[in-house]
Amino acid sequence: MTISAEEVLSEIGPVQEILDAHDGVVTVIDTAEGIVMLSLDGGCVGCSSTPMTAMQIYYSLMKLENVEDVIFVNGELPEYMRTFIDKKMADEAEKVGEIV
Repeated sequence: MTISAEEVLSEIGPVQEILDAHDGVVTVIDTAEGIVMLSLDGGCVGCSSTPMTAMQIYYSLMKLENVEDVIFVNGELPEYMRTFIDKKMADEAEKVGEIV
């Protein structure tokens, strides 16, 4: 399973608009074996909204079949937020299974 840096950046498109307005930058460090390593740089450094931005990016990327995990190298995504999103995605998958 592989995903390119370009695919990662295109998938976070809606978040990128907000980042652009605040001089935020998503740096794709690695995508080997479906493990996407990111850093939020520029205006994101020290911004109180960075964990929410990371959560939105994590949610978008974890929906992709080729993504096994998303790691923010500077710790921008607190573990409790990761757990919240994982549960939300599991609940969504369960509801889809009920509809089918």
